[in-house]
Amino acid sequence: MTGTEAFDRVVVIFNPNSTGRAPELAEELRAELADRLPDLPVTMSPTQHAGHGRDLAREAAAAGGRPLIVSVSGDGGYNEVVDGAMLAGNPDVVCAVMAAGNANDHRRTIRERPLADAVVAGEVYRIDLLRMTIGTGPDARTHYAHSYIGLGLTPVVAVDLEKGGKGSFREIVSVVRTFARFRPFTIELEDGSRRSVDSLLFANISEMAKFATLSDGGRPDDGRFEVITVPHTAKWRILGVAIRAATRGLGPQPTATRYGFTTLKPTPMQLDGEVIALDPGTPVCVEVAPRALATIS
Repeated sequence: MTGTEAFDRVVVIFNPNSTGRAPELAEELRAELADRLPDLPVTMSPTQHAGHGRDLAREAAAAGGRPLIVSVSGDGGYNEVVDGAMLAGNPDVVCAVMAAGNANDHRRTIRERPLADAVVAGEVYRIDLLRMTIGTGPDARTHYAHSYIGLGLTPVVAVDLEKGGKGSFREIVSVVRTFARFRPFTIELEDGSRRSVDSLLFANISEMAKFATLSDGGRPDDGRFEVITVPHTAKWRILGVAIRAATRGLGPQPTATRYGFTTLKPTPMQLDGEVIALDPGTPVCVEVAPRALATIS
């Protein structure tokens, strides 16, 4: 199967004001596909504001057919596209990412060939997603994540990076500053027990933050997700966990298909680089969505 048979059109979503190479990479992809697949329509869809990628992806998927929606971005931008596409309810939509961000954990983990080659080949396969439900009843909200959902140090550092800017030296300063003032948080599990933790991460991929290896054997298509928990401990022990993740890896981790808890205080949470705030007393349920995302690599 070739790209013209697998997809009826390509929608390229990118931030025209990106500080990286997103506009340039998006144009390069459009030009290469026009040359190699001249019969495949390609639409350029620049975003206009934060969160617009989610709306553009949802509109493209809801229009029907077999669209390939490409996010030229980092993990956060791709999160918007995947979330929007899933909420549209089109079973034939395919999503992919062209790395143009700071971390690009997802693309680095699953990449097999240049994206244009993958589009031309048209070989579609499915991977799991993380589906998070916030709240209960008619007011419940659903979000999807392609790689990870994190509470604790991960989202707090992400907030600081957004304030301090990205770049190697500034990243180090932000991480050290955040680490110095970080405090643990407590959640209540569904059985009524409480846990005080420094970090809680639900992972659909085995690597994150460029260098950290989260688990041995974790795959984005195994029907489960890894649960990496760092109980509250001395800060030097937390640093030791980070060093171990960046050097030899954290080793085998517990896995689950569902994890439910309630926040007790205002808590930031990160989905693939996108940070959201949880109010106190908010029920949260993280579940695996088996083979929910059609993609190419």
